[in-house]
Amino acid sequence: MSKTITFVTGNAKKLEEVVQILGGDFPRQLVSKKLDLPELQGDIDDISTLKAKEAYRQIGGPVIVEDTALCFQSLKGLPGPYVKWFLEKLGPEGLHRMLHGYEDKSARAVCTFAYHAGQDGDEVVLFQGVTEGCIVSPRGPRDFGWDPCFQPKGYDVTYAEMDKSEKNKISHRYKALDEMRRYFAR
Repeated sequence: MSKTITFVTGNAKKLEEVVQILGGDFPRQLVSKKLDLPELQGDIDDISTLKAKEAYRQIGGPVIVEDTALCFQSLKGLPGPYVKWFLEKLGPEGLHRMLHGYEDKSARAVCTFAYHAGQDGDEVVLFQGVTEGCIVSPRGPRDFGWDPCFQPKGYDVTYAEMDKSEKNKISHRYKALDEMRRYFAR
């Protein structure tokens, strides 16, 4: 069994956060590779599974892909897995403005890691974490996606305002990676 898994991402900050969350005792080595994977449509699980299969097809070995969604309760789960495109066009301020006129500003941050073990016929294994929160007017540094406008439930600061070590203990990404760590520890 290969000790190396290719994490398909071109985002250095994401790789750094994943390695930090997994910690030094994770039994596999992660290397990153940027691939041009198709932007799929569908529900979160389907998108993650299909991305992992395509990444395996291109890499030819064990792979992990990540898909992140931001689901607004008032918009029945939108923008969901399409948040990347909304963020690119509107920025954190625009995400916040989307809920203007809605009383309910609650949202779910969902992170799904999909693992393909690297052999033909292997099933994709999904690891998912969810953090409940709300959408607020952006606060804090603007260097990591929609963190400035997501305030986790029970906190009075956004992800962007949190110390990274604190965020990495409660985030949707942490919860998904914790599931993945337990899977590899068995």
